[in-house]
Amino acid sequence: PASRRRAARAVRSALSGPWATASGTARHAAPRGWWRGLSSQVEREQMEYDVVIVGAGPAGLGAAVGSHILSGNVFEPRALSELFPNWRELGAPLETEVTNDCLYWLPTGNRAVKVPHMLLPPQMHQEGNFIISLGRLCQWLAEQAEGLGVDIFPGFAASEPVFGPEGELAGIQLADVGIAKDGKQKDSFAPGMQLMGRQTILAEGCRGSLSEALMETYGLRKGVCPQHYGLGIKEVWEVAPEKHQAGLVVHSIGWPLNQWTYGGGFIYHMKPNLVHLGLIVGLDYANPHLSPYQEFQRYKQHERIRTLLEGGRCLSYGARCINEGGLQAVPKLTFPGGMLAGCSAGFLNVPKIKGSHTAMKTGMLAGEAAAEAVLNCGEGKAVPEVHAYEANVRSSWVWEELQVARNAKPSFKAGLFTGLAYSGASLLVARGREPWTFRWSKRDTDCTGEASKYTPIDYPKPDGKVSFDLLENLTRSGVNHEHDQPAHLKIKPDHAATPLEVSLPRYGGPEGKFCPARVYEYVPDEESTDGKMRLQINAQNCVHCKCCSIKTPQEYIRWTVPEGGGGPQYTGM
Repeated sequence: PASRRRAARAVRSALSGPWATASGTARHAAPRGWWRGLSSQVEREQMEYDVVIVGAGPAGLGAAVGSHILSGNVFEPRALSELFPNWRELGAPLETEVTNDCLYWLPTGNRAVKVPHMLLPPQMHQEGNFIISLGRLCQWLAEQAEGLGVDIFPGFAASEPVFGPEGELAGIQLADVGIAKDGKQKDSFAPGMQLMGRQTILAEGCRGSLSEALMETYGLRKGVCPQHYGLGIKEVWEVAPEKHQAGLVVHSIGWPLNQWTYGGGFIYHMKPNLVHLGLIVGLDYANPHLSPYQEFQRYKQHERIRTLLEGGRCLSYGARCINEGGLQAVPKLTFPGGMLAGCSAGFLNVPKIKGSHTAMKTGMLAGEAAAEAVLNCGEGKAVPEVHAYEANVRSSWVWEELQVARNAKPSFKAGLFTGLAYSGASLLVARGREPWTFRWSKRDTDCTGEASKYTPIDYPKPDGKVSFDLLENLTRSGVNHEHDQPAHLKIKPDHAATPLEVSLPRYGGPEGKFCPARVYEYVPDEESTDGKMRLQINAQNCVHCKCCSIKTPQEYIRWTVPEGGGGPQYTGM
């Protein structure tokens, strides 16, 4: 089919230009940014490509191995069917088709009220979808891409942008390896090479560090709402076969969250006898004492969920932020030298609780637009900004989906029941055609209330059978970082005083509660004689959820990439 040929041409063009081994130090007139001064003037190898894709997920069209990939994941195969119409014959790992789906309201920890299926908006119907491991799908996509001639660089982290003489993005620089905690070069030091591209597609996923920096550099968020996020906490369990219903999808709202905290739970039954379950908490919550991890552990103590899990075995644990801003928070998608795709831009459909299909589709559109622009310009000529990509996204079914769903999530600012009533009317009756669009100006960090105005939450102790201590669970994430390297979680220079002067006294140190890996701790300062505290950052625990860059007071943390390959090693997530 023509769509398959166009997609294949895009994939072949991505990362398929001639190799170049010209070594040298890039001395381009880079715009101002946090990366300036980070790279020492060292000899760096450069490799030249037509298109460079930065990302490890479906938006990168398989340009990744996928070990850091975590998602729910009930997968809608619409975009995959456009890219590979014969994906079944090719062996795509979509093995558990949804057979039944339902939504429950949990008023308490021992009651569950099933919502009639006829009252669910079309976005929540799961017919034709599959329960999958997104990591396995990305591995499969990587194999297909390699078969089409794409070069893949697993285990290397893109750390900085490389700019051309006119300030355009000219490529990316991989992170240096072999740097000790004190910043000195170890015997194993190797400078990161530069991958130069006539077009660079940023498909890093939610809150990607390069994407966020370049949005600021090129002013891509001007005129749009601040992105809002949710933090998803997830476990994979092996349960008794008699308790398992392959293909069953269950979503829930209500308990353990109150009606002013946006979020909900999910339970997906995947073959052979695996259960993927988790809790998503909107990061615009106000109570600084709230711990999304502890709320999830409490969620599993619901009478119905505990019964499902008892006698089973928890295999994996992980956490990741997702975009929840929808259409109103999508930035300008193109800039000189590159474009944003997938969750780097924020294409998740919130009522569907799905973003993999929209990520894949926008990645396909980006690949096609980049390939066409490069081919039309001819070899050796500069490629102008590819405005056609954004036009194609706006005329695609992705934009149509987000347009219909745009007011659903914002309506929950008025509380759970008002949000349910409005979003139900919008999605079932108006079908998104209401003549208004809700907007907002606050970031998630601005929604956090002062600690003195809220009652601390007394969470129950873990039982070690269904609920677990955080550090015990962290071992199930496979997280691993080279110990002797600079911390990749950095306090912004202009916020050096924020942890001890703002976060701890005013908000009670919420980073110690919202972090799902116990990275942040306030501990006594041994060098102090008056009982002062200090912030300890346990960067080696980081599962790369990106929550700290979003929810810390005044967003005082800058998330940067560690040495390539470091981080969680999710299996089957």
